[in-house]
Amino acid sequence: MLKTLSGRFLFLTIIFVMLAEVLIFVPSVARFREDYLLSRLERAQIASLALLADDMIDEDLEAELLRNAEVYNVVLRRDEVRQLMLSSPMPAPIDKTFDLRERSATKLIMDAMARLFNPNPEVIRVIGAPVREAGLLIEVTIWTKDLRSAMIDYGLNILWLSAVISVFTATLLFFAVRMILVKPIKGVVGYMQSYAAAPEDARRIIQPRSGVVELREAEEALQSLQTELTAALRQKERLAQLGGAVAKVSHDLRNILTSAQLFTDRIEMSEDPAVKRMAPKLVNSITRAVHLCESTLAFGKAEEPAPRLTQVHLADLVEDVLDSERLAVGDFDLSLADNVPDHLMVRADSEQLYRVISNLVRNARQAIITAGKPAEIMVSAEEMADCWKVRVTDTGPGLPPKAKEHLFQPFQGGARKGGTGLGLAISSELIRGHGGNLTLLQSDESGTSFEISLPKGDVAEI
Repeated sequence: MLKTLSGRFLFLTIIFVMLAEVLIFVPSVARFREDYLLSRLERAQIASLALLADDMIDEDLEAELLRNAEVYNVVLRRDEVRQLMLSSPMPAPIDKTFDLRERSATKLIMDAMARLFNPNPEVIRVIGAPVREAGLLIEVTIWTKDLRSAMIDYGLNILWLSAVISVFTATLLFFAVRMILVKPIKGVVGYMQSYAAAPEDARRIIQPRSGVVELREAEEALQSLQTELTAALRQKERLAQLGGAVAKVSHDLRNILTSAQLFTDRIEMSEDPAVKRMAPKLVNSITRAVHLCESTLAFGKAEEPAPRLTQVHLADLVEDVLDSERLAVGDFDLSLADNVPDHLMVRADSEQLYRVISNLVRNARQAIITAGKPAEIMVSAEEMADCWKVRVTDTGPGLPPKAKEHLFQPFQGGARKGGTGLGLAISSELIRGHGGNLTLLQSDESGTSFEISLPKGDVAEI
């Protein structure tokens, strides 16, 4: 039972109520002792009135008055004169004296606990103020055996009452917790189990109904999570279908490009200077297209190839990218330039790095042409102590807010109308495969700047 939430509430409630009753028990017993002693003083005062009414009473009546008052001696001080009003033999000498006229709560509690835990009976003197100002003080001697017995009986009654109150309160809280908290939680768990059985079924998404603020917030958070997960699963299914279609297209396209490679060998034999200058670039473009198709086929199998790291002459690679883009620019007023040191060698997969830089430059070129204003695209690079930095900067219109919000997310981070955002997502994944990062440095009305960071050394050396 203690493993359940309601069972633990039941147990803790009993414990806490009992602790509270214990805190009440100590001052209650002290107050009972004080009332007990005060009542004996009042009885003794009443008994002494009989003597005041008749100076001479027989011994039997005196003994009966003392028995009724449950005291041995009664001393009354009136008009500054201390008088022994009633007396009888005492079983033992007086052990202690207690003055109830000026006693602090702490002292009363200490005296009560001392009496409760002392099993030896004693004769004590008790001094108090007479009621209705019938004298200056009244003093009695009593036997503590009956006092301690009365205190124990009173304490046991309090403990039994505390136990009954604890069980009753805990039972009410048990059922209240089950109705208010445990039952709604079980309902949420049931929704979660139902949703887990078929997360694609939107009908199984929880509908918040709880009137408890905290539980309703939990239900709303779970609803949001389930909604997002269901949408993600649907998107994953669509991506899987798209991946299958792309794999088929890439397979056929690879065969076509392979045939085209055979024709480029004969083109290279041409004596035309223009053909000789353009043929190597055509061969490189077709080779990259073949590699891209092969990579797409691997990606369709969820097997993105690991980068084949070699020493790459970055200036030549950037120049190939810019030459390809210049053909697409045509007569538009767009300047393509680079600031890459001629001697700079980076450790990377040349094909994958080409794809990344080409994606960034192409995105910039398309955004600038769409904006219709003259601009410039600059590719720069520098070598740092622990990495190489490659920056692609343009003076175009900048990324739209939606693209910046969903940067590097496929099908959400498109920078232009009709764009899918796949280029940046793939580029970021390829750079992460190198152990580096692709980051957006800035994007506003003055232009956009991306930075590629390629680390030096192997992981074992870091």
